Amino acid sequence: MKFSEIFRMAFGSLGVNKLRSALTMLGITIGVFSVIGVMTAVSALRGSIETGLSFLGSDSFQFGKWPTGIQLSGNNWRKYAMRRDLTLAQGLRYQQLMEAQGASGVVCLTTGTGGLQMVYGGRKTTPNMRIIGTNEHFLVANQYTIEAGRNFTSEDVDLGRSVAIIGQDIVQKLFPNESPLGLRFKARDRTYTVIGILASKGMAFGQTQDGLALIPITRFMSDYGANNRSINIATQAPSQMVYNATVDKGVTAMRVVRGLKPEDDNDFELSSNDSLIASFAKIADVIQAGSLGISAIALLAAGVGIMNIMLVSVTERTKEIGIRKSIGARKVSILTQFLVEAVVISLAGGLMGIGLGVIGGNGLALIMKASVVFPWAWAAAGLIVCSLIGVGFGFYPAWKAASLDPIEALRYE
Repeated sequence: MKFSEIFRMAFGSLGVNKLRSALTMLGITIGVFSVIGVMTAVSALRGSIETGLSFLGSDSFQFGKWPTGIQLSGNNWRKYAMRRDLTLAQGLRYQQLMEAQGASGVVCLTTGTGGLQMVYGGRKTTPNMRIIGTNEHFLVANQYTIEAGRNFTSEDVDLGRSVAIIGQDIVQKLFPNESPLGLRFKARDRTYTVIGILASKGMAFGQTQDGLALIPITRFMSDYGANNRSINIATQAPSQMVYNATVDKGVTAMRVVRGLKPEDDNDFELSSNDSLIASFAKIADVIQAGSLGISAIALLAAGVGIMNIMLVSVTERTKEIGIRKSIGARKVSILTQFLVEAVVISLAGGLMGIGLGVIGGNGLALIMKASVVFPWAWAAAGLIVCSLIGVGFGFYPAWKAASLDPIEALRYE
């Protein structure tokens, strides 16, 4: 028999029992969907996360009380909670030490609070805005730009002036038809004069980066309290060539301002873009490994289903097989026909799983404002695995059909 004829008969046999074939494909579809969906979402989010994690700026690192990118629970959480806060006085002392060594171009001191509602006249923002206390280096360290107005000066910070630089979300809610420069708005009954407007920065991690108001960090501590509040200290090296040396000097300066002895461990955390991205990569690897494990179980169950349905098909078509063998059909032709049926069921389920997985994964990516991707490598791997499942689990039923004795098969009722 020609291969075209074998394929035609195989597809025709599948069409006879459409519901049974569809249900058999469903197991493959679920297994492939789970892995392709996760891989698509993770691949799309990697690009978004790597872009979003650039908030520290190039050649920058950051000190904080809490580690980033790990889960804190139980004793682990208590370990960090027992640390002393990084105070504003320590941040200013660190800045002086680094500037005295000429070791840094930028030292940005930052703290903040969220869940605030800004008010101007009869207008209000949603109650999820943020107030960030910082210094004049925030824009450079966090890659924001001024659209109108001006940045803080060192005098604004030293004197703790009630001035603010606001993001586009606040501008649109409070000042839709007028320039906010020079106007005053309220947050928690504190009044601030707008001196600058930030250019829109869009979304990161599915959240807006424009719903914030910057105020001098000294004013922030006065208005919202310094007790039980820890600041973050971001440092930008003068160049990539001296980055490692700047990090070493930064760690030394931080140990000095924290009053640590040579034998004491660091009681602060050091993070950078690379460390944050690496932390996410570890989480992504765990998610991918879990997805592969779940998918392997689902595909194994689907493979057993294919074997079962093909054995049923062989039993139902025993007389047909006997007739074909009695008129000259070769063993290899019958074996090929049943193998093709098994592979077609597996590949059809795989293609549906890939399609649904790409749609589902990219749907999540769009919700998180990430770029749409197509995981070509994983899709190709999925099709190969589906083909192997079809051959592996379909071989025994196909071999059993090809090995039937034609006389016994013709007697079968």
